[in-house]
Amino acid sequence: MLTHVGQRARQQVGLSPGAGNEDTALARLTESCHNLTESSGEASRIMMAQRALEDYQQLDQEQRLAFFRVLAEHYAADEARIHAAYAAYRESPDNANLSTLFAASEPRRQSLLRRLNLCPGGTYEIVRMRADLLKLIKQHPELKPLDADFAHLFASWFNRGFLMLEAIDWNTPAAVLEKIIRYEAVHAIQDWSDLRGRLDPEDRRCYAFFHPAIGDEPLIFVEVALCKGVPNNIQHLLANSGQTTEHEADTAVFYSISNCQKGLKGISFGNFLIKQVVQELQRELPNLSRFVTLSPVPGFSQWLERARDEEGLEVSDLLAHHLQHDDWMNNEEAQQKMAPELRALAAHYLVNVKHRSGQPMDPVARFHLGNGASLHRLNWPGDTSPNGRQQAHSLMVNYLYEPHRIEQNHEAFSRNDSVVAPRRETKKETDSLSSSPLSPKTSEQPPAPKPAADANDSKQAPESLEE
Repeated sequence: MLTHVGQRARQQVGLSPGAGNEDTALARLTESCHNLTESSGEASRIMMAQRALEDYQQLDQEQRLAFFRVLAEHYAADEARIHAAYAAYRESPDNANLSTLFAASEPRRQSLLRRLNLCPGGTYEIVRMRADLLKLIKQHPELKPLDADFAHLFASWFNRGFLMLEAIDWNTPAAVLEKIIRYEAVHAIQDWSDLRGRLDPEDRRCYAFFHPAIGDEPLIFVEVALCKGVPNNIQHLLANSGQTTEHEADTAVFYSISNCQKGLKGISFGNFLIKQVVQELQRELPNLSRFVTLSPVPGFSQWLERARDEEGLEVSDLLAHHLQHDDWMNNEEAQQKMAPELRALAAHYLVNVKHRSGQPMDPVARFHLGNGASLHRLNWPGDTSPNGRQQAHSLMVNYLYEPHRIEQNHEAFSRNDSVVAPRRETKKETDSLSSSPLSPKTSEQPPAPKPAADANDSKQAPESLEE
């Protein structure tokens, strides 16, 4: 039976059904999975799980696809059991029959994944397994139910109660620091000197979530700068670490948030991380009065190009020329002329252009607004790096986290998809924080194109905020 299953899986992906050395790991893996679901001994399960995960690591991409298809087809829920359990529940809808129906509806592969998780290091290997699965799903959508099972289990395995917040500094073990360099997804860390500039100075902080089953592998981390006032340019922020003392700072700036594990895509950590870091910083530095981000706008360039090409959006000749040639970077006069029109376009994009869900099209905006932040200020030029120019024509955004309004803003966004702008309470604050328009209703307003529901779906958010 196992030989037949393995051969059928290989035939589905166009591989030879022959049983050579290249098939050994796949054959052993399918046999181990079968034995693992049938075994009742705890010690033997641990050994079989260890062996199965070792065999999985030896598979190439086509063999992994074959294995995932075995899980999807042969480890699904038993249809006959579901019908029988449902009939019993319909006849007598009590809790006992409901429990039986619930158990019958669970795919057998969930039980298999739980048993694979028994061995030391199993959790991390299963997370990596899902990362492999996600690479295949776009071309093989029939595997989506299998991915739903991974996500269902991870939602409980990586519950907030299991996460550990740790401060990362220059004294953190080198094994973890190397991972911070590798996983940084928003503003690349060039070398160890660059990393030290982000961790060691008095005005820099870094926090990460870890999970006890994964050891020194961070799940997500956030980099923080302590500043006087709200910064508007990432190059200046990165180049001027160590310029502000803890006591001088009045603003904490979250300038990079990076998800580290591709296999945990869709499992939300960022909202917990930011809120807990705000609490930590408030306790450590009570002089901080603002908590803001300096965030990219990854879909802006693509949206603007599409709106001009397909929806008839007109921009000034000056803006069109400079966006195409990037010759504004050393031309202050051109920047001053471009800024109002570009900020008006950006305001329209962030406030009015919607995803098919009804929320803002921009994935970073969805993330921060969904966490309870408000749209605070548009910064142009904010990121003049090649990546910043390519994805957002150098635009960046400050999102404001007001501790006493986070839950209120979160509820407004969740219920009505409301893009909240902060209320300015004092003239001093208004004068100290120059703001860009948060609505395109200005004299520079371009003709507003119709909101496009899905055009940016093909362009993912930066790794930091993948959904």
